[in-house]
Amino acid sequence: MTGQIKKLGVALLVLYAALFLKLNQVQVFQAQDLTDQPENTRVLQRDFNEPRGDIVSADGAILATSEERRAALSYQRVYPDGELFAHVTGYYSFSLGATGVEREYNDELAGRTSELEFKQFSDLFGSTSSEGDVLLTVRKDLQSVARDSLAGQQGSAVVIDPRDGSILAVYSNPTFDPNLVSDNNTEAASDVKDLYAAAPGKPLLAHTYQERFFPGSTFKVVTAAAGLGDGTVTVDSPVYPVVSDYTPPLTNRPISNFGGSACGGTLFVILARSCNTSFAQMAVEQVGGDGMIGSAEAVGFNSEVPIDLPDPATSFYPTDFGEVVSRPEGLAPVNEDAPKLAQTGIGQNDVAATPLQMAMVAAAVANGGDVMVPHVMADVRARDGSLVTTYEPSVWRSAFSSDVAATLREAMLGVVEDGTAQVMQIAGAEVGAKTGTAQLGTEPPTSHGWMIAFGGPPGEDPTVAVAVVVNNLSGASNQTGGRVAGPVARNLLATALLVQ
Repeated sequence: MTGQIKKLGVALLVLYAALFLKLNQVQVFQAQDLTDQPENTRVLQRDFNEPRGDIVSADGAILATSEERRAALSYQRVYPDGELFAHVTGYYSFSLGATGVEREYNDELAGRTSELEFKQFSDLFGSTSSEGDVLLTVRKDLQSVARDSLAGQQGSAVVIDPRDGSILAVYSNPTFDPNLVSDNNTEAASDVKDLYAAAPGKPLLAHTYQERFFPGSTFKVVTAAAGLGDGTVTVDSPVYPVVSDYTPPLTNRPISNFGGSACGGTLFVILARSCNTSFAQMAVEQVGGDGMIGSAEAVGFNSEVPIDLPDPATSFYPTDFGEVVSRPEGLAPVNEDAPKLAQTGIGQNDVAATPLQMAMVAAAVANGGDVMVPHVMADVRARDGSLVTTYEPSVWRSAFSSDVAATLREAMLGVVEDGTAQVMQIAGAEVGAKTGTAQLGTEPPTSHGWMIAFGGPPGEDPTVAVAVVVNNLSGASNQTGGRVAGPVARNLLATALLVQ
């Protein structure tokens, strides 16, 4: 009898040990996986029955807040400015999840970071709640200028402080109303999202940093940086021939200037006049494939941008132009795919960039060659207003030397003074810019109109950089970038610099 009791006792101990191990496995090692299961709505129900922090613009506007409801879910997320900040704040939906800042800073808004939880614990007998407010670098006045200046046209605008990477505006049209997608009525929210998903122009997509476009002639700044960086191009040489077209080696298909116009000269002249022929020749005969790849990747192409917003698109520059091959006596060696290389030198072929990427190109010129990590978060504060964490600026890419940056800056100032970007002249400010027209087709001819620019007080370092693209314009004129995208960029620079 005693032996049987001992065996039973041992069996019970083994069972208890197994149960203990299983509980620890589920509660400790598998806890996060179980929490993340789509079928697990308990966390969601908890979140929607507790308050959530606000998202606030740099100029003090409440962009997202939680409103109390008398329903099964006690709180619903609301967005006072609707579509204006939709691609920044994103949405926060019980059935559809979260996007934008709502997703990127979910733990801060929900009060689940260690800093916010400690602050609540330290005020154990007070009324402090744990949720945090996320204060952005984005300004409502600039967002409004971007929207109003685009005037319903399909396009995007990005404004950056080149000194620290703060994003001051990031707006694209078409956009959407996050209030409709965040409705606690899950069926209604899903129906609205389906309608947006089927709408032309992809309004749910943040085109400013999640979609790529041919950058056209704005990319000539990158080509110029490549030539200046390796010393094959200076402000005085080469003197490119004044021609209406350039036929790259190993092909009989010429690259023409807009309208068949003749164009050429030294660096400042060809950038001011945006000579296709000269920059195509520069890419092939001065810089070469490796140099062009290095210059593009130095400013961020072919790498995911470390922006604090979800799912950024990676801007693309081709990386295979074949081996370098020799040519008849007296002619410099060139890459096997010289025709393709020539096209990339003017921002065509397979080159594709987000508006954010091209804003960072302008910012690098303005900031002595350094590309700062772009960000929309300024700081996180507890509900009592006390500072919890603040963003610390850092360099993402050292794109080119300070000497190259200074030369590019002077060249871009010349484009505004006496070139294709004269529309960017602003009294009381010093502005450099580069226009771009990316041709999309010939039947009928359409194009994207671009403007990248920087500006600041005369004689001082620039404090603002901007990129604007207006999409799918009729025609393919070399004036498209300056005529259509230029006024949008100028309005944004003038507002950011507080001059008219």
